Formats: sequence, structure tokens, C-alpha cells
Amino acid sequence: MSADNINENEQDEQEEAVESTGSKDHERFAKLTGIDESKKFRLTGMYKDWFLDYASYVILERAVPHLNDGLKPVQRRILHAMKQVDDGRFNKVANIIGQTMQYHPHGDASIGDALVQLGQKDLLVETQGNWGNIFTGDSAAAPRYIEARLSRFALDVAFNSKTTEWVASYDGRNQEPATLPVKFPLLLAQGVEGIAVGLASKILPHNFNELIDAAIACLSGKEFELFPDFPTGGMADVSRYNGGLRGGAVKVRARIAKRDSKTLAIVDIPFGKTSTTLIESILKANEKGKIKVRKVDDNTAADVEILVHLHGDVSADKTIDALYAFTDCEISISPNACVISDDKPAFISVSEILRHNVECAKQQLRQELQIRMDELEKDWHYSSLEKIFFEQRIYKELEKDSATWEAQLTAIEAALNRFRKQLKRDISPDDVVRLCEKPVRKISKFDIKAADEHIKAVEAEAVEVKNHLDNLVSYTIAYFRQIQKKYGKGRDRKTQLGSFETIEATQVAVANAKLYVNKKEGFVGMDLKRDEMAEFVSECSDIDDIIVFLKNGKYVVSKVSSKSFVGKDILHVGIFKKNDTRTVYNVAYRDGRTGPVLYKRFSVTGVIRDREYDMTKGEEGSEVLWFSANRNGEAEKLRIYLKPRPRLRNLIIDLDFGQIDVKGRQSQGNIFTRFAIHKIQLKEKGVSTLGGQKTWFDPANKRLNTEERGIWLGEFFEGDKLLAMTKSGMFYTTNFDLVNHYDEDLGYIKKFDPQQIFSAIYFEADQKLYYIKRFTLETSINPQSFIDEDNRESYLVALSIDEFPQVEVAFGGKHAKREPEYIDVEKFIGVKSFRAKGKRLTTFAVKKAQFVAPLARQPEPEAEDNGGDSDASFDEDIDDSSVSGGKAVQGDLF
Repeated sequence: MSADNINENEQDEQEEAVESTGSKDHERFAKLTGIDESKKFRLTGMYKDWFLDYASYVILERAVPHLNDGLKPVQRRILHAMKQVDDGRFNKVANIIGQTMQYHPHGDASIGDALVQLGQKDLLVETQGNWGNIFTGDSAAAPRYIEARLSRFALDVAFNSKTTEWVASYDGRNQEPATLPVKFPLLLAQGVEGIAVGLASKILPHNFNELIDAAIACLSGKEFELFPDFPTGGMADVSRYNGGLRGGAVKVRARIAKRDSKTLAIVDIPFGKTSTTLIESILKANEKGKIKVRKVDDNTAADVEILVHLHGDVSADKTIDALYAFTDCEISISPNACVISDDKPAFISVSEILRHNVECAKQQLRQELQIRMDELEKDWHYSSLEKIFFEQRIYKELEKDSATWEAQLTAIEAALNRFRKQLKRDISPDDVVRLCEKPVRKISKFDIKAADEHIKAVEAEAVEVKNHLDNLVSYTIAYFRQIQKKYGKGRDRKTQLGSFETIEATQVAVANAKLYVNKKEGFVGMDLKRDEMAEFVSECSDIDDIIVFLKNGKYVVSKVSSKSFVGKDILHVGIFKKNDTRTVYNVAYRDGRTGPVLYKRFSVTGVIRDREYDMTKGEEGSEVLWFSANRNGEAEKLRIYLKPRPRLRNLIIDLDFGQIDVKGRQSQGNIFTRFAIHKIQLKEKGVSTLGGQKTWFDPANKRLNTEERGIWLGEFFEGDKLLAMTKSGMFYTTNFDLVNHYDEDLGYIKKFDPQQIFSAIYFEADQKLYYIKRFTLETSINPQSFIDEDNRESYLVALSIDEFPQVEVAFGGKHAKREPEYIDVEKFIGVKSFRAKGKRLTTFAVKKAQFVAPLARQPEPEAEDNGGDSDASFDEDIDDSSVSGGKAVQGDLF
């Protein structure tokens, strides 16, 4: 006997023993409770496979969409029911729910919720009435009050009874589609979210037109990429999208605009959030002290508008970052592309889903063409047979006397067979019966000419269908282009894609507490205010890190707390900023009890929290003799008094920290003296040795940085300003703080120079004329317009910073035959204030006005450059290769 049989026998014996024991226990229980043995039911084995059956049912029939049509069963049944009652008019949702219940056995609530979701996606279902609001989270009205019908798009791409595979409904009374014959990547367009037993599916929605472009690229054998596009808009970082598979993540942000220095406007919300939940997260962060806002107003209706009002002492730019760091203004979405394929769940990327959907669409079109070809062949065969029947007067056989009807049919079939060569297939008895059953009036009115024209039309269409079948890929591409042309208008991308910089929460948290230190006893914390020996250090937030330096040379970074012991003889306590290279510590220390005195400058950019470090060599008895913390890299001068000793003549020595470089925290320093020091005095306060802040601008996220990303702006010192100019004709100045946010339509940014001359062409809407002006700018925190302020329909055409700009004017309208005119802008108009209107460019009708290569003219002698600062224009690259008159040709700045 094999080992498998032995194991099976042992298992059967164990089950019988369990059943026997269960039976005895049940008999004892029955005697005690008086249960009737005739009504006893065995439960053994009833639950063995039930959980797996339940899990499989939920996965296949409830929560997960099918790969072919991208629909969950309830969605498919709703659309099928709507198609059955479709007559072009709106139907009450309550009626649609009742119709769908013939196919869906899970109640009206689930059907109603699924139908509302379909309606809110604005693709397959046209709605009428109050269907709720995806921005506010308001629910739809009751089903009896709202109406719906299938959209024209749904009727075009989702239904064809001839190609649909049908299955019996749950009760066997009706037929429903196994999957709809969808000829579009519907799953990726709508997105889906479902939670089943043991797995979940979350596929993000994608842009309608981008899906069609990707489908055409797929059919053409080209590469393509797909990224989400959310109906709520906002901004998304898809660098870790991972094709929509498990393990990926998409960061989504609300779009926040500055209305003024004290008001922020949230105009887009993250996908999956509503204005209500977003405001709740803002208020919660405000209560915890993470951000500081005065009030929040929700004006959301057809569009999102949440106004966040700030206190007078709060930075708007810093608050924007804080909203992203502490509220639902930034969330992370984890996609999980799971679909039903071959009656089982499958995890595949969105690219593979698209390829499969495109292949399905191609095969659906092939099937439709083949069906149409069969119909045309049948039509041609019968029309040709009918023509022969009347043209050759074979119908006269019906007038002859015959013994039986069958004999007449046989005679007619024999007569028709004489013309078999004119047909493409054999004549069947059904063809003969169909011909003979025609009414007499049909015979008398038969038109041979009309029959010939019909046959020719059928043949022409058959040739066209055959051509489509032979060139199926081209036909499918044309189909998708037609769909895009017909339904793609108004479906532009709503979500802006970009890369998000990582926001350090400690950098943007509002200072909601005060930090104190008892240097003698060694305590640091936020609750030391009542300690008489405590000193105020600075304001802080409850998520900050602090750095503490002790007289013995030890230092540690730890989380701020209410009260904690860090060590006696504290020299310095401060707020620790990770990767801070501008805060420099100047130290002079004695190495051991009798060792030499060393000095050094170092910065602490990154450490492990709560680990003790040493700024000395670590010898026992080492002591810090001088310590200073300098936020901007200042280097002071000290006067050192040495202890008198024989043969030591010079007892006073100066120490200049500016003569040594700033090094890492592990550097040991330079030897200053080997003699004992009596005292140290500050001789002179230091100045920064680090120079200005070297700043770059990253066009990808419209942020400043010091990591050399993007465009070099220059080296900035205290008091320097940045000039920002937008494509809409606005300008403003800012400091060079890295938390600054800049407008999405930013066109030009540079270090502000009050002597810089700008030349601008703009269209003046009141007079409908083109104007040109030359001007300088002034510092302004609030945005100001340098074109027409009175009429918002006026717009900026072009901007230049060339020294000798030249404008080309091309004429249009009734003056289209005029030759283009070139204008020397420097001679045409003088430099005035940015508030000046400027000078009319021409009195003729203008087709186009633009800056071209500047004039070659010897510039006047000018002062030496101040450090290689550069301009940054992000719409057109400046061409430095062609130089005119010793200066780079720039032309239009935007």
C-alpha cells in the first residue's frame, strides 16, 4: 500500500473519530435539553470550503473589475438595464434601479450607490438633477428625484448585441452580458476601487485623450507612458507610480494660490478628499499648533475655493509648506492594479491593461466587420437571386399547375440552378421558399434598375469592409481618432504633473512653544518657565530637535520635550536644523588636563538623535575654553592671555577664527598654543566668511534651492531681492528664502536690479491696438501690472531685456500686403515708469509683433559685473551662440 493511501486512511479514521465524539456529545446535550433527534442536522464539513467559496464570489462577482470591459458586475448590470429601457429620454433612477434588480441580487442600495458613482464620473451616464458634488462630498438626491440616461459615448463604444456573450441571470429568468463589448480602455479612464476578501483593487483614473493617444501609439508599435489624471485636479508627483502596480505611490497635492500676503486660496483638492475633510484637517493642525491660521472659509460650489486667512505675523509661503506637511493638502495614494482575467484575479500594470484593451477593441472591430461582411454577402446573394427570379421570369413556374407545393418549389429551384455560375454560393431550399412567398404586388413592382444599383452599392461596401479587414490596425487607429474627435473636446488634463520637493516638517512648523534652559543644573525643556535659574533660549515647535553643547566637549541632538536632563555645565542650546551648513560653531578647547589648546570651526549637518558626540579629541579632562554659535558663519577675533611662566615673554596673543576653514564635526582642530591660558576676551565681533547664499531656481517645481538644481540665479546677501515676472504682465519682488512659492505662469526670474531696462509689447483691449513701452521696475511685495491695469482683456505679447531691442511687425487684415516693418525700440520710445502706457506701435492692422535679434550697436561703458548673476527665462532658451555687437542675441524673453 502506498504512503498516500496510508495517509488517506489515517485521515478518514481521524474524521470518523471526531464525528463519533461529536455524536456522543450531541446525544448527551440532547438528553439535557430535550432536542428532538429526528430534527438533528450534521454540521461536519459544512464550513470546510465555504470561506473559499465566499471569498471567490466576492472577488469575482462584487469588488474587482473585469479586464475586458473594466466594469464591476453591478456596473455592467446597470448599464445593461439602462440600455434595455433606453429610448433617448431620461429615466428616473428609481426605475433604473428596479430594472437592474432583475440581474443584481444584492439590493437597491448597492445599485443606487454604484449608479451615482457612474454618473459623477461623467463618461458613460448623462445625469439630470442633484447628483451630489465630488468636491464637497454632498450626497445625491433620492433616486425618485434624479434622472439618468446612457451617454452617446456609451452607446457608441459599449454595446453591440451581435458580439455580446450572454449568460443566465442569477435566477435564470433573464439573460445578461458576461462582459460588455467595450471598444475603449474604460477601466483606465474611470478608475476603480474595490475591497474584496483577501485582496483589494485600486486603479487610478487617467486622461481620456491621453489614453487614446497611448492606444494609437500602441497600435503603431511606439512606446507610451500613462499617468493618472484626477477629476478633482490638483498636482501629482508620479515618480514612484510603478505602472499602477503594488508598491507604487503617487503624491497628490492641493493647488494653493496666494490671493494676498494674508490670504491663501485652495482651488484644487487631492483626489479622494472633499472640501469638508480638507478643512477639518486644517483646523485640526491649527488646534495642535502645527500651523497658525485665523479662519477658514469654504466657498466651494461648482469649483473649489477654500480661503485660508492668516494672522498678520505669519508667512504665507511658509504656511503653504506647512499645509502640505501637516494637513490633507498633500496625501499619498498607493495604487494596486488588480483585475479579473480568465476567471481569476491578476495583478498587471496599467500599460498591460491598455495593451489588452486595445487588442480587445481591435478584435471587437474585426468581429463587427466580419458580421457586416456576412450580412453583405447574404444581401448580395439574395438580391442577385431575386433579380434572376424576376428578370428570367422564373416566377412563371408558380402559374403552372403542379401536383404539390413541393413540386413547384423543386421546379423553381431547378430553373434557378441554370444560373448558378452567376452566384457565389449554392441555392438553398430556404432561398426558394423566401422568393416564392413574396406578395404578388411585389412581383408587379419589381424594378431591375433599382436592383442593379442596390447590388452595386452592396458590392462597393463589401470592398470597403474587406479593405478594413485587410488593414485592421489602420482601421482601429482611425476608429480611436474618430472617438477622440467626437468626444475628446473639453477633456483636457486637470492634474498637473511635477516633482515635489520633500518638506521638512520641522522647517515649516509654527513656533508654538518657548524653549528654556537651566545651564547649571543641566535641564532643557518647554516647561521650565517657573524655574528661577532657567533662561529663555528661543521659540520652538513641539516637533523640533535641539542641540546641546557641554563644557566637557560633549554635544547631543535630541527631541524637544517638556523637561529633560542633558548634562551639567551647558554652554549652548539651540534649535537643530538638519543639513544646515551656514550655522558654524567656533571652539577653542584644551586637550586633556595638561594638553595643548586647539581651535577649530565646524558645522553639524547630520547626526543620530540622542547619541553623544565629542567636539574634542575625547581625552579625559578636556575642557572647552571658548565657544560661539554663529548662524551665518561669522568668525570673531579673540584676545588670549597666557599664564606667566619663566622665559615666556609674549603673554597676550590674538586668535582670528577667520584664518581657518570650516570643517566637519569630526575635525580635531589646529594647535593654538601649548601653554596654559589665563583668560580669553572677545576682541572683535566677526563677519561672515561664507559669502552670500548661492541660489538656483528649479523650473520643475518653481522653487529656490541651494543644491545646484535648475538655473543659477546668483549669490545673495542680506537685503538682496528677487524679481519675478509672469506671462500675464505682473511683477513682484521677494527675498531669497527657500520657502518662497512662485506662480505657475512665471516667465522670468532674476536678482532684482533697479537699473535694468525692460521693453514690452502688449495688446491694449480698449482701443484694440498694440503698444510698446520701455521701463524700469521698483520693489513691490504685492503683484503689480506693468501693462494695462484697467482692462483685464489686455495681454502681454512679448518682453525683452536687450540693450538695443528691435521689433518686427507683420501686418494683417486690409494691410496684409504691406512689407514687415522693423522698429529700433531705443530710438522709438524713451525709458519711463512701468505705470506709463507707452507708445502705439503702428496705426495699421497687425498680424504679429515680436522681438527679433537686437541691433548691433556699440554699448556705452558700464560698471564691472557684480558676480556673474544670470537671468532665468523658462519659455524659450536663450541662444548664446549668436552674438551681435558683442552681446548675446535674446529677442523675446517669454
